[in-house]
Amino acid sequence: MSMPVNLAALSRLRDAMRMADAEVMLVDSGELLAWLTGFTVSETLYRACLVPLSGEPWIVLRQLDEAPCRQLSWFRDVVTYSDHQDPWKCVADSLIARGYRDCRLGADTRSYGMTVDTWQQLSEYLPDAVWRPMPGVSDRIRQVKFHYELDSLQQAAFIADTTFLALKEQVKAGWRVRDVASLAAGVFLSEGADTGETGPVVRSAGDSGFLHAQTHEDIIRDGDILHVELIPKVKHYSARLMRPFISGGVSAERQHIARQLIALQDAQIAAMKPGARASDVDAILRNGVLAAGLRAEYGNVTGYALGLYTRTPRPSDFSHCFTPAADWRLEENMVFHMYTSAAGLAFSETVVVRPEGGIRMSRLPREVIEI
Repeated sequence: MSMPVNLAALSRLRDAMRMADAEVMLVDSGELLAWLTGFTVSETLYRACLVPLSGEPWIVLRQLDEAPCRQLSWFRDVVTYSDHQDPWKCVADSLIARGYRDCRLGADTRSYGMTVDTWQQLSEYLPDAVWRPMPGVSDRIRQVKFHYELDSLQQAAFIADTTFLALKEQVKAGWRVRDVASLAAGVFLSEGADTGETGPVVRSAGDSGFLHAQTHEDIIRDGDILHVELIPKVKHYSARLMRPFISGGVSAERQHIARQLIALQDAQIAAMKPGARASDVDAILRNGVLAAGLRAEYGNVTGYALGLYTRTPRPSDFSHCFTPAADWRLEENMVFHMYTSAAGLAFSETVVVRPEGGIRMSRLPREVIEI
């Protein structure tokens, strides 16, 4: 049974189309497809949703994907092609058949689906169309979350909390890092996450290089710092949470570093109110960490947009992130992954912007976890 029409999402997209003077919008970003239609699929072969300013949108995809599309989306107009056929010609033919041979065609030029090859193919099949570039629209219109999106993010945050508590109770020195990740994956699935993909679970050292490391065969020994970042997804929506685990007791020096990082990040989160400039929010943490001598340099962002993630080439959304150059302003119900790290210790939170300041979705204590 198909899902109800998401009129609010459709309205947001059409407002953006009017601003770009686009008559039809070509949607080929996996995240925007899911957000708009309720259905998404990887780009094994090109697929796209076509949205006119008025009238019913339609989707073009592989015949193999028609059944799940009709089951999960609100679309009634589904155009399919066999795997030996040309997907781009099928998209072009669907536009021509509906009277849009010479339309003003909107496209997100930053979408990973809109490759140079895709643009060339469609341009050849639609020589009379006038392109209306809409760079970044696929991310931009999804920044402020609907209530149902916040509900999914909250469920994901609950799964992260539950998993951290399970790790705290069971993980011990002598475990392989792989065993920790395996336990986390199992809790994810049993608690209702979309997948068992955990996020980075690694032994850590240094200020930030460990954040994306992959060393599952390491053994946890007393004194080691185990960095755990959990990224559970519910209905494609991912909450994220980082905490350090230390076996054999936490030294006074590490406790001091952890408390400074947490205090600075708490101040940053408190400043995350509608209207705040992102660069000012960033400076609270970045400048504080550098001034305290916790890091000699701070090259990475201090937070980035969170929301819906599908099978895409990117694991994180940097369309809105916190850096010294970020000149955009926060809006209520935006959601971000705010993180900081130094000396092998990393802390992060999934934060929703509210009038009173940022609200953590996690209820996990903000502290080093001793095992």
